[in-house]
Amino acid sequence: MLGITLLVFREVLEAALIVSIVAAATRGVLRRGGYISAGIALGISGAILVALFAGRIATLASGLGQELFNASVLLAAVVMIGWHVVWMSSHGRELAKQMQTVGHSVQAGSSSMALLFGVVALAVLREGSEVVLFLYGLMAGGANNVWLGLGLGLAGGAAVGMLMYFGLLRIPMRHFFAVTNWMLVILAGGLAATAAGYLLQADWLPAFGNQLWNSSALLSERSLSGQTLHILVGYTDRPAGVQLLAWGFTVMVLVVGMRWMSRPRLLAVPATSSAEGAVLQD
Repeated sequence: MLGITLLVFREVLEAALIVSIVAAATRGVLRRGGYISAGIALGISGAILVALFAGRIATLASGLGQELFNASVLLAAVVMIGWHVVWMSSHGRELAKQMQTVGHSVQAGSSSMALLFGVVALAVLREGSEVVLFLYGLMAGGANNVWLGLGLGLAGGAAVGMLMYFGLLRIPMRHFFAVTNWMLVILAGGLAATAAGYLLQADWLPAFGNQLWNSSALLSERSLSGQTLHILVGYTDRPAGVQLLAWGFTVMVLVVGMRWMSRPRLLAVPATSSAEGAVLQD
């Protein structure tokens, strides 16, 4: 039962941390709870469907279907997070001012929430499908206490996610959107690096160095802290060069996009006609 609890906890923790960051980053957006709840429900439904068709997915692309499926899910989440981050870099100050002056939720940002709804759904889909497949295999093999282990793992992962969410809410409002935006940037970089790892396993990308270093003795990726860092920043104890390139390229593109969107914009002043100038002089 302990093994079941730990595995479910690890998978739920990954989805819960992503959901908590998304929930905190959209603080104050109208109907965000509905978006996030719908994303979770859609992700669970998709996970069950993926589990039902797991055999067919695995046989696609000469037996590399699972790796390609995981990479596609992660890259789609990177694109959605990136769009939201760039959008928030130009609207975050406006939202912060509105939230400081208005006591209720703001409507601005609902269009961007639709993208993060997809991120939530994809996160739950990927982790949920792995949990469903794992538990199905255990139950088919006659394992005991499966449901108890599932319940404990779900509760533990959700609790850690909630702790992170409420910790993010303690950030002062004037810094809130900047902090959560940077967290999303790092998260997107980590997801891109993980996607590159899957594509490397499928021989769709060159390694550029199979193992640049080995830090497993200092911090194993399989430990709780290692798993948490893997989720949040893309930490890998034996990274390939292509994973570092994917991480750096994603972060660089998003930072440049944020700088570009947040740059001061000069408003053109319309020239007055000679008649209007004469009136002003009078």
